Parts: sequence; structure tokens; C-alpha cells
Amino acid sequence: MTRVAMTAVAMSGGLDSSMAAWLLSRSGDPVLGLSMLLWDRSSEESNGRCCGALDLGDARRVARQCGIPHYTLRLDDDFRRQVVDPFVDDYLAGRTPIPCVRCNTFLKFDTLLSRARQFGADRLATGHYARIVRCADGWVFHDTANTEKDQSYFLFELTQEQLAWSLFPLGDLTKRRVRAMAREAGLLVADKGESMEVCFVASGVREFVEQQAAERPERFATAALGAPASVVDDEGVELGHAEPAYRYTVGQRRGLGVAGGERLYVLRVEAARNRIVVGGEDALLAPGLRGARLHWIGAPPADMTATVRIRARHAGVAARIRTEAGGACEVEFAQAQRGVAPGQAAVFYDGDRVLGGCWIEDRL
Repeated sequence: MTRVAMTAVAMSGGLDSSMAAWLLSRSGDPVLGLSMLLWDRSSEESNGRCCGALDLGDARRVARQCGIPHYTLRLDDDFRRQVVDPFVDDYLAGRTPIPCVRCNTFLKFDTLLSRARQFGADRLATGHYARIVRCADGWVFHDTANTEKDQSYFLFELTQEQLAWSLFPLGDLTKRRVRAMAREAGLLVADKGESMEVCFVASGVREFVEQQAAERPERFATAALGAPASVVDDEGVELGHAEPAYRYTVGQRRGLGVAGGERLYVLRVEAARNRIVVGGEDALLAPGLRGARLHWIGAPPADMTATVRIRARHAGVAARIRTEAGGACEVEFAQAQRGVAPGQAAVFYDGDRVLGGCWIEDRL
């Protein structure tokens, strides 16, 4: 007798993953709901955090509505090590972190996928808005027609093996359609709002980072906590003093501690020296970037050109990619771009196909 494939669904308690579970539960094949307990939020009575107690409760109740078994996996140690601690490190180093990418790379499509296989699942489904296509030469990853909610940027580190095990049931749907379908199905999360961008931060990011650093000085560099930073121009001339350097990000204009003259923006954050380099708006434009941890989902393009997005909502710019040893690369834009921020990802596209990407180290 042929065994029927089972799909595990990553259920956060939000609308999207709940609708993915509902759609799959109606397919007639076996479905299993899995949630991740990532961060202790048991004392907070708030929704919208994929690791919050109320949201995990919603996931259990939706699984009951779907008629599928549900389990919550405690992965808080993995989450701290792979996502939270690197987030704090990046922030204190003056980088602009993207914890969602690390969570996808190391938790959802690594640890959780491994656990799903231990449960006997043949695939892991999530509520991401992206598409996976099987081609003759392997698996191809695409963004979605739902430009308002496309999440392919946050998944650029997926591998061929992970794509083969993954399923995105919402890839061809719009958020509006998903919500309408959830209302028609009577799902209890049908009118639930969007989840928070940094799910483990309850108040401000700065307050969270400084609290983590103060509580664990043996783990994090704390020498500059609270110390005023020097504000210098691009030639190193001191213009004034501001808040600690790590509190700033590239492109920021407010709170620079420099009065009068031209409008100034943060060009670089030098957290190790506790100083920020500022300049005029034109100086924000960068001809390209230096990247690290270069990753290709499949074969790289023969001509090494692509459309590159340097932020999740960036429109993209044509660029040429030059690879170097050790996963380093240089990306040269066809047109100079502003807001090249270390710590962000540069994701490469060919039309709607995601080719891969790298992590931004600096501007060219």
C-alpha cells in the first residue's frame, strides 16, 4: 500500500500560517501543526508576536478548527543563540540587523524542518508569500505576484534541499484574498492584525539591546553603553557629540547633535570607535557594496548580472556581481543607491526569480 505524504505546517498563530494550515487540512492528506516557543512572553498580554503565549494559544485553537494534531516545540535556546544574540551583537556593532532572515535560515528551515522530519512529515509548509517551482535542473524560487506582501527577500538563503522539502500554499494569493478566505472559513484569526517586525522586542529596540547587554556583560561588549559618540565629517573633523554610536543607522538625519549648516545624514557608524560619520544627502549615494557570505540558490547567472534589492521594500537596481574568495563579493550598481547599510542583505533577482544574495559589509 502506498504511503500518503504528510505535511507539517509551521503555525505562529497569525493569519497567514493559520490559512496555510486550513487550506492543507482540506486537501485530504495528513497534516500536522507545529509551533515554536522561541521567547518567554508569558507575562505579556499582547498578540502579534509569533513567540508570544497568546499567539501560540491561537495556533492551538486554529489547529483544532482545522481538525489536525498540534504540537509546540521549545526552541528558545536555539532562538537565543541563532537570532537574538546575533541581533544584539549587530546592533552594538553599528549594523542594521534583520532577525527575520536568521530566523528563517536557522530556525524555520533548519531546526524546525529537521523536527518535522522526525515527526514523519514529508514537507514543511509555511505562510510565506513566495513561490517554489520544480524545473528540470532543480528547484527555482520566485517572489510572488502579491507585491504588497512579497517575502522572498527574507528567504534568500534557502538551499535546493530546503526548497525540495518546503511548501508555500499562499504563494499565488494576495493578503486581501487570504483574509477573505479566512473569514469565509470562520477562522478565529481572520481579523487578526500583522505580526510585529521584531517579535521578541516588546518595547523599543534600543532599550531591549541595552537591557540584554547590561544583563550579560560577559557576552556582549558594553564599554560604550551610554557613552556619548563623536560626530565627525568624512575627513574626520569633529563637529559635535551625540548619543552612543550604535544607536544610529545609515541614512538617519535626526538627533545628530550638530546644529546649523547643511542638513546632515549618517554615512557610517563606527561603533568600535564610538563615532558616527556624517555628510550631505549626496554623500549617501553609493556606487555599490561589498558583501560577505555569498549564497546562490542554484547556479549563478552566466553574465553575473542581476537586479539587486538592498532592503526588503527596495525597488531593486541593475548590478554586476564580482565574486571573491571566501564567499566575499562586490556588487556594482548601474545607478548609485542611497541607504547601503551594513547588516542588511543584498538579494539578487532575475525578473521574479530569486538567485541568491549576500550580507552587506560596507559600501564601495
